[in-house]
Amino acid sequence: MSTNPSKYVFNHTMIRVKDPKASIQFYTEVLGMKLLTKREFESSKFTLYFLAYVDTVPQSDEEAAKLAFSIPGVLELTHNWGTESQADFSYANGNTEPGRGFGHTAILVDNIEKACERFEKLGVKFIKKLTDGSMKNIAFIADPDNYWVEIIANPRICGSAPA
Repeated sequence: MSTNPSKYVFNHTMIRVKDPKASIQFYTEVLGMKLLTKREFESSKFTLYFLAYVDTVPQSDEEAAKLAFSIPGVLELTHNWGTESQADFSYANGNTEPGRGFGHTAILVDNIEKACERFEKLGVKFIKKLTDGSMKNIAFIADPDNYWVEIIANPRICGSAPA
């Protein structure tokens, strides 16, 4: 049997979330992703949620699951049951101690200034605004679990990649 690495595709990344309702609201209503499918594992007490940027979500769960596992850029949210009711519980976001390592995800937007204005109006927490620091062409926001999301203007729309 042979395989061709040039046909491999980066499918998804997974982050753990404390409160799936807050996280799904953030990724769907703030960032515009769509929930493709949800998988519950009752015996292990966790649920997986798969989100992506797609035009439509198939009606059947089987087709939605096929889509989730066949396109690039899927975000998997893992919720271990009970964490949402633990007041002092939090996951390491990778950018603070303990647990430094994971850095961020990144989202391309059509107009970074307008996107940041929208995030501001929605009350989204900023880690770095466009006006902060020396890199004036990127921003960082935080999701409900304080994972960082880099905001980048899509170079195919704005004409240049971040420097």
